[in-house]
Amino acid sequence: MLFCGINPGLMTAATGHHFARPGNRFWPVLHLSGFTPRLLEPSEQGELPSYGLGITNVVARATARADELSADEYREGGRLLVTKVERLRPRWLAVVGVTAYRVAFDDRKAAVGPQERTIGSTRVWVLPNPSGLNAHWTAATMAEEFGRLRDAAGA
Repeated sequence: MLFCGINPGLMTAATGHHFARPGNRFWPVLHLSGFTPRLLEPSEQGELPSYGLGITNVVARATARADELSADEYREGGRLLVTKVERLRPRWLAVVGVTAYRVAFDDRKAAVGPQERTIGSTRVWVLPNPSGLNAHWTAATMAEEFGRLRDAAGA
């Protein structure tokens, strides 16, 4: 399973650890959904491969907010992500953020959940953005969606 965030936030850029900003719910949701046996800190991201998990971003440029990215950056990031997935061949790509997925893959109607698109043999699932700014999803409802993916992946 390769999780793919939108882009590094400023805290991630400063620490080198994905989803490092306090208030981001990625790590708690990863644990609540059963992907990890305990709550990992961002600094423990190196443990993810031992659980069959990896992590990357659509866009490499760090920003304070994802809305600072241009559509061209998303599209180029999508092209680079496809190349990465073709090389690594994970069973699943989990894009964390439906808007990022829609722009990067030019799929305006995409919704959270499994996608028809595949990249080679890699299946694609879109997850809600765990940013604290995404008030539409609680940690519990995000954990349910992450858990749906975990169940589909047979993890």
